[in-house]
Amino acid sequence: MENNKLLKSGEFLVKEVDSKDIFIPEEFNEEQRMIAQTCTDFLEAEVYPNLEKVEKSDRELMKIILKKSGELGLMGISIPEEFGGFGQSFVTQMLVAEKTGAGYSFSVAYMAHCGIGTLPIMYYGNKDQRERYVTKLATGELIGAYCLTEPGAGSDANSGKTNAKLSEDGKHYILNGQKMWITNAGFADTLVVFAKIDTDRVLSAFIVETRYPGVVIGPDEHKMGIKGSSTAQIYFNDVKVPVENLLGKRGEGFRIALSILHMGRLKLGANVIGAAKKAINDSVKYANERKQFGGLISRFGAIKYKMAEQVIRLFASESAVYRVSNDIDNLMKTLTVDCGDYGRASIEAISHYAVEAAILKVVGSEMLDYVADEAVQIHGGMGYSAEMAVERGYRDSRINRIFEGTNEINRLLVVDTAMKRAMKGEFDLFGEAEKLYSGLSNITDNKKTGEDYFQEKIRYIKNFKKAILICIHGASKCFGKGLIDEQEVLNNIAEMMMETYVSESLLLRVEKMSALKGNALLYKDMVDVNLFDTADIIRKSALEAIGSFSTPESCQTLTEAVENLSRVKCVNVKDARRHIADKLIEDNAYKF
Repeated sequence: MENNKLLKSGEFLVKEVDSKDIFIPEEFNEEQRMIAQTCTDFLEAEVYPNLEKVEKSDRELMKIILKKSGELGLMGISIPEEFGGFGQSFVTQMLVAEKTGAGYSFSVAYMAHCGIGTLPIMYYGNKDQRERYVTKLATGELIGAYCLTEPGAGSDANSGKTNAKLSEDGKHYILNGQKMWITNAGFADTLVVFAKIDTDRVLSAFIVETRYPGVVIGPDEHKMGIKGSSTAQIYFNDVKVPVENLLGKRGEGFRIALSILHMGRLKLGANVIGAAKKAINDSVKYANERKQFGGLISRFGAIKYKMAEQVIRLFASESAVYRVSNDIDNLMKTLTVDCGDYGRASIEAISHYAVEAAILKVVGSEMLDYVADEAVQIHGGMGYSAEMAVERGYRDSRINRIFEGTNEINRLLVVDTAMKRAMKGEFDLFGEAEKLYSGLSNITDNKKTGEDYFQEKIRYIKNFKKAILICIHGASKCFGKGLIDEQEVLNNIAEMMMETYVSESLLLRVEKMSALKGNALLYKDMVDVNLFDTADIIRKSALEAIGSFSTPESCQTLTEAVENLSRVKCVNVKDARRHIADKLIEDNAYKF
C-alpha cells in the first residue's frame, strides 16, 4: 500500500477507504494457511486430549505442551530469523493468535509467553539481551512471563511500589516487591519485571530469571475460568538483578508497558476469533443432533437467530482484525527502513494503532462473551454441564473483558487517544467537526438517486461518522478539559466509534469479496443486519450524549441531525439471518 493511503490511528473518522486497499482473510496465501493448519493440528493432537489434566493445575504438563509448540516453531512466528524465529508478518502473527485462541487455557499460556513474555525483550532489548534470551524464548527452551500488576496497581500501572536500588558495587539492582495475577508464573524461566529505581516517578523494566535467589513463586490462584493457566503471585526479596538486565533505558518501563499493552490488545482481538469459531462449531453440531418437539432444534427460528448473530458478530470482528493488522504491516516496513531496527520499528507500528487496538480488544471480547453465552443457551441444560466444551468456553471467555486493560479503560482510550492524535495534527478531526456543527440545520441523510448496493451502504457509514464528529465537537465545546471526567459521554462516543469502525471493516471486506468472487449475496445479508443494528446503536448513543451536553435551544436541532444521519432503509433481517444460519446448519461447521 502506498504511504499516502495508509490511515493513521483514528483517521478512519474523517477519511474514506477503498476496499481494494484493505486486506481480507480470503487473501491468505498458501504458507499462511499451512501455518494455520499446523496450529489447528497441534491443538487436536496435544491440547484437547490433555485439557482435563491441565485444568487440575498441572503446571508441569502445561510446560511440556508449551515446549512442544516451541519445537514445532510456533513460538518463533514473530521473531526474526537471526534470533531463532521465522520473522512472519503481523498478519500471520494474528492468524496464529486466532487459531491458538481455540485452545482454552493453553491459549492463555501460549499467548502470554509469545507476546508479553517474549516481545518486550525482542522490541526493547539490546543485541546481547536478544541473543541471551530471545533466541531461547523463540524455541521454548525458556518460558517467559510478564510482571506488571501489583495488589495496589492494576489499571493504574504506574502506581506500583516494587522498587530497585543499585548495589554499592554498581553491578546489580536490588529488587524488592510483589506482583500478582502473573500468567505462567508457576513454570516461567524469565520474567519482564517493572519497578521504580530509587525515587523515580516512572517505571523501569528488568529481565529477571526465576532461578535468581530471592524470587519466590506463590501457589496458583483458584479462578473462575482458564484453570489450566498458571496464575500466581511472585515475590522479590532482595533479588540481585545484573545491571545488564535493565531493559531499555532507565525510566522507559512505563512506555514499554503501554506499548506492550497495545500489542496485547491487538493479539487478544485475534485470539477471541478462534475461541468464538470453536464455540460456534460446538453450537451448530449440538443443534443438528438435539431433537425436541419432533425435530432437530436447528430448524427453529429462535435457534437460527442465535446462530446467525454468532456468525455475523464474529465475521465483522474478524474483518476489523485483519484490516488493521495489514495497516500495521505496512507501517512496520516503512519504519524498519527509517530506523533500521526491526524490533523498535515493530513496536512503534503497533503502538501507533492504539485507537484500533482498544477497539479490537473491546469489540472482540464482548463478541466472544455473546457467542459463548449463546452457545451455552443453545445447548440448554447440557450447556451448564462440565461434560460439554461450551461450559469451559463460557467460563474462559469472561477474563477477556479484564485482560490487557479493562473494557472500561479501553472505551475511554478509544476516544481520548483519537482526540489527542488529532490535537497533535495527525489528522483534521476538529476542523471537520466544526464544519458539520456550523451547518447542523442543513444536515440530511444525503441519499442520492441511482445508488448501487455498496454506494448506499458507504453513505450510511459516512453518516455515522458525521454523527460521531457532531458529538465529539458538542461534548468538547460543552465540557472542555473536563470532558475526561464525563465518562458516560465518552462511553457513548466510544460505542459509536467502535461500531462504525467494525461495520466499515465488514462492508469493505464484503465489497472486496464481491469484486474478487462476484457472488457475495450471503455476505451482503451480514452487512444488511449489521448496519441495521449499528444505525440503532449510533442513534441511541448519540442522543444520550446530546442530552448530556446540549442546551434546550440546540437539543432539537442536534436531535434532528442525528435522526437524519442514523436513518437506514428497512431490511428483512429475519430472512437475512435465516440465510446465514441455514448455511451454518448445512455445513455443520463455521465455513464463512
